[in-house]
Parts: sequence; structure tokens; C-alpha cells
Amino acid sequence: MARNNCTLLTEFILLGLADTLELQTILFFLFLVIYTLTVVGNIGMILLIRTDSQLHTSMYFFLAILSFADVGYSSTITPKMLIVFLTEKKTISFAGCFLQMYFFIAFATIECILFGLMAYDRYVAICNPLLYSLIMSRTVCLKMATGAFAAGLLNSMVHTGYVSSLPFCSSNVIHHFFCDTPPIFKLSCSDTRLYESILSTFAGVNIVGTLLVTLTSYCYILFSIFHVHAGAGRRKAFSTCASHLTAVILFYSTSIYTYLRPTSSYSLNQDKVASVFYTVVIPMLNPLIYSLRNKEVKKSLWNVITRKRVPSLLGLFG
Repeated sequence: MARNNCTLLTEFILLGLADTLELQTILFFLFLVIYTLTVVGNIGMILLIRTDSQLHTSMYFFLAILSFADVGYSSTITPKMLIVFLTEKKTISFAGCFLQMYFFIAFATIECILFGLMAYDRYVAICNPLLYSLIMSRTVCLKMATGAFAAGLLNSMVHTGYVSSLPFCSSNVIHHFFCDTPPIFKLSCSDTRLYESILSTFAGVNIVGTLLVTLTSYCYILFSIFHVHAGAGRRKAFSTCASHLTAVILFYSTSIYTYLRPTSSYSLNQDKVASVFYTVVIPMLNPLIYSLRNKEVKKSLWNVITRKRVPSLLGLFG
């Protein structure tokens, strides 16, 4: 809807990450390799979990969902970024911009919730092993996953709906490589300070809330490991938890830096660098982290490669 003294925009211009043709070419091939590894690695993880009956547990069910979310929000960002590297007209339509924003926020929210669910799953497995199969049953896990997706889609709908309704008056140049909310706020000719505060609150509840669930779960886990487990059991518990904690630290550190630091210290250039990590690099690293540090995944991969186990396509749970 047009507003006074405002022009109805039909497209935005994405400045991207580089100014020179040489650097754009280098970054294109670099991010093409990263995106290829992301898609192959995460889809490979999903297929491995699905085909190996030994991995039909709640922990690997959530890991498969995490891989799906990684492919989702990486595919929301990276293909358009690669196109921008190759074209002189670095535009994205108004509808395409907010569609990209919608799916990015949705998948990022889902990922945050999944990290919390995976931490809770490890807490139940290590601290209440006798009740594990009852508490983390197939029905419960499906409800948790459905709730994560519902929360992600609803959260994204609220944010995207408001931002897309803002008036954009003069510039349509987004100083970023994708349609994120902070740089788009800069283009609006209305006072967005109130909503920026609301956005920070929503992001804080999502990021800090799920992080607190994760940290609390691991406090109980560490207490249980040091007082109950010994020898091989302790090493296995540490190995499984270390994989998850590594992924958590990488994701939350860059997310907190981007969305929860003081507005006075905000920098678009610094934000772009941090955004590269959690939108492009981390989705590639997650399957590597969980495969290289997890003996069960490595064993299953080896069995599939050597055809020692016939694939089972009946589902993620035995």
C-alpha cells in the first residue's frame, strides 16, 4: 500500500559481500563448494539415519530434523547469494525478499528449538535411562518436532508480516547479502525503534530461552556423568555431548552477536561477516561435527559403505 511521500517498491538491491569482480568470482566458487558440501552432508546424514535401524532413536530423529533445517535455511540464502555474485543487476523482488526472510526466520527458530530439544533428550538418556524410552517415545518426539515447526512458522509470520508492511521511501539498497531484518529497518522512513525493541525481545526469548534449556540440561548431565558413569560409559557420554555442545556454541555465539548486542555497537559490515557463519558455514559444519565425533554414526556409515547392513526404510524409529 502506498503512503504519503513514499514510492511503492517492486524490488530491492542486494549489495552482497564483495565490490570487485575478482573477489566476487573467488567468493562464488568458495560458497558454491560450501553449499554443495552442506546439501550433500545434511541429506547424507538424513539418509544414513533413515537407512540404519541402529540409529532409529530419538537423538538421531532430532539430528535428522536438524539436518533438514540446515538444508532449508542454507538453501533459502545461498543460491540467491551465488546469483548476486554472477550478475550485474543484483536485485531481488519485493515479494521474493520477504519470502526469503520468512523462511530464514522460520528455519532459524526451528534450529534454536531443536538444539534445546536435543539437549533435553541427552539429559533424559543420561540422567533417567530407565525412563528414557517412555519419556522420549516416538509420539512425544513427533509432537516436539511438530511444535518446533509450528513455533518457527508462527514466529516468522509475525516478524515478516510487520516488516513487509513498513513504508520504504527513498533507497531500496540493502547493505547485506540477504533480506535480514536489521538492514531492512534501515530503509524504512518510519520510526522502527519500538518494533526493533520488540524484535530483540522475541529473538532474546527464543535464543536465550533455548540456550538456558541447553545449558541447564548439560549441568545435570555433567553432574550425572561425574557421579555415576565411569570408564567407557563416561567417554561415550562425553563424546556424544561434545558434538552437540560444539554445534551449540558455534550457532549461538554468532546469533547472539548479530541480534542481541547493543544497537549502539551495530555494524552492517560486522553483521555480514557474522551472518556468513550461521547461514552458510555452520549448516555445512553440523553434519561433520556429528559424524566425526560420533562413533555410532561413523560405524553406520562404514557399514553402509561396505554393505554390511541392509538398509531399512521403515522410518526413523525401530
